[in-house]
Amino acid sequence: MKRIFDILFSFTGIIILSPVFIIISFLIIIDSRGGIFYKQIRVGKNNIDFRLYKFRSMKPDSAKAGLLTVGRKDIRISRVGYFLRKHKLDELPQLFNILKGDMSFVGPRPEVRKYVELYDENQKKVLNAKPGLSDYASLEYINENEILGKAENTEKLYIEEIMPAKLKLNLKYISEKGFITDVKIILKTIKKIL
Repeated sequence: MKRIFDILFSFTGIIILSPVFIIISFLIIIDSRGGIFYKQIRVGKNNIDFRLYKFRSMKPDSAKAGLLTVGRKDIRISRVGYFLRKHKLDELPQLFNILKGDMSFVGPRPEVRKYVELYDENQKKVLNAKPGLSDYASLEYINENEILGKAENTEKLYIEEIMPAKLKLNLKYISEKGFITDVKIILKTIKKIL
């Protein structure tokens, strides 16, 4: 049931939003050099890596300076990138990840391998679920970049406070997951973005 929902709505979303994809692509091209899409290896269900797609919001080779972004003071983010991130538009290409089956609309947000290696045995249970575009943690930490932007040591704050709190919410989702829960999260996500 969930997979049918994901296929149907990701395909429909891609078709309906195709003019938005074209406009965003054009804005990215005229704003800064580099490709339209940003591809990053993330950890999916059963601890298997997959390639996650986003619209590129940072200047080329920015990931070499670190994996965490720190809000408006992060000079690696392009002008168009700030707008895309603020309105979560950089996440739209993940509709292709959902269509492919790497992700679902709702599920724990996929993390990079560097941070997954720090999970304890209980936290690793989040890898039993297919990662998603949104979940409880995404809603709670919708302004994560701004929180990190105020920290003296972003890496320390993320690893010691934010990541464990998000994983706790991920585990809560796994214990409650179901169609009704997913619909509630989707509606709350749309409301937060709007």
